[in-house]
Amino acid sequence: MTTTRLGLSLNWSLGFYHDGLDPSHSGGGGFYDKRGTAEQWIKEGINGQGPCQNSGPFVNGRIIGAEAEMKVMTAVGLTLFAFVGAHYAPCVRPLSSVAAQGRDPVQAPIFEVDPFWPKPLPNHWVMGSTVGLSVDSQDHVWVIHRPQTVEANFKGADLTPPIGACCSVAPPVLEFDQAGNLVGHWGGPGQGYEWPESNHGITVDSQENVWIGSEGSTDTEILKFDRRGKFLLQVGHQGKHNGSNDPENFWRPTKIYEDAAANEVYVADGYNNRRVVVLDRDTGKYKRHWGAYGNKPDDGKVDAYDPAGPPSKQFHTVHCVAVSKDGFVYVCDRGNDRVQVFRTDGTFVKEAFFDKKTLRSGSVWDMTFSRDPQQTYIYMANGVDEKINILLRSSLEVLTSFGDGGRQPGEFFGVHNLDTDSKGNLYTAETYTGARVQRFLNKGVGPVNKGVAPVTKAEQGVPWPQTN
Repeated sequence: MTTTRLGLSLNWSLGFYHDGLDPSHSGGGGFYDKRGTAEQWIKEGINGQGPCQNSGPFVNGRIIGAEAEMKVMTAVGLTLFAFVGAHYAPCVRPLSSVAAQGRDPVQAPIFEVDPFWPKPLPNHWVMGSTVGLSVDSQDHVWVIHRPQTVEANFKGADLTPPIGACCSVAPPVLEFDQAGNLVGHWGGPGQGYEWPESNHGITVDSQENVWIGSEGSTDTEILKFDRRGKFLLQVGHQGKHNGSNDPENFWRPTKIYEDAAANEVYVADGYNNRRVVVLDRDTGKYKRHWGAYGNKPDDGKVDAYDPAGPPSKQFHTVHCVAVSKDGFVYVCDRGNDRVQVFRTDGTFVKEAFFDKKTLRSGSVWDMTFSRDPQQTYIYMANGVDEKINILLRSSLEVLTSFGDGGRQPGEFFGVHNLDTDSKGNLYTAETYTGARVQRFLNKGVGPVNKGVAPVTKAEQGVPWPQTN
């Protein structure tokens, strides 16, 4: 049975949604989930047994509010819709009544997954764990993946002897245009540099140069190439390191971020070191570094992360770093479920925790800023809960989130990296066997009901395209 989604303008003017007149719908987004027929649904509602009983905001632990989704069965038609509207007037809550209950909708960016982007790769190519993503000044999307992670059954044409025509492993660095076409590819070992045992992170700077991090057990270097793959610079020497205060080498550095105005790059260092390092962008010369709270990092033993314990005095997996236009440095302390904010000289400003009960791989995997001049929002990847948190940058408050675990468009498995293009569209890369890149179209800023429902309802779920 087909459904038609009413536009947001209608739904928000009404101030309510429901999950469809078909109560057998199992999508889980609405306020009535008892199985039965549409006639039973109407009858029970009229008799005070359905979702409008007591006109309360909760039904069976689920919210009657503007965060839920209205679906109207086209088979039922407008007559039934009018009938239900007449008999369910108590459920039609104007936004003013929501505000009166202290649950004002807040404004946040709204996204829809683009299931048609990118286009299929040529040459029977496939990708492995996709562990880096960056959008350049032309709005081209760059990703880096790990060829060695493609399982044998998926690279039959590369085996010796080949077992079939499909498939072959794509080069590690891939460049897509806005139409989703693959327009560039390169990468791998070469003369004059030490390609990582396991690459990690990719950044295209304002000069169109490409920086690559590394994550293998012997990886202590970062690399710089031009956009065509010509080697330009290596900082650090593979297999050599002297801990978190070494000015010459890294240890499993995860990501590079450019501060173009200062002619600097910031290195998240990393899986084994516990610091942020700042280099001259052109020469790679070391300039400064710091650890958690702006202190000198210490490589001594620390306790495992405990959500109920005191905050760690050391970073635990520095997985990303980003510098805002107003001069603040945001650091993903992934294993500690937190972000720490600094000034560019390393002065500590504040910290905030996210999905604090997340263990093992942690909750803060990557983040990027919205493209408005004020960089009002932060988009943050949580690769354990498989979602994107949308934060108000000024307060680091989570406004809403979207995504879920799975293999379909809009779902994630190991959402690892994020970036935005000039239109505000959001791109994601997935590690492990997620092994893909996705695009989420920016549909503008609109109201979301922060705090109207339990945590599971404050999250938007999969941002599937709306049907007109």
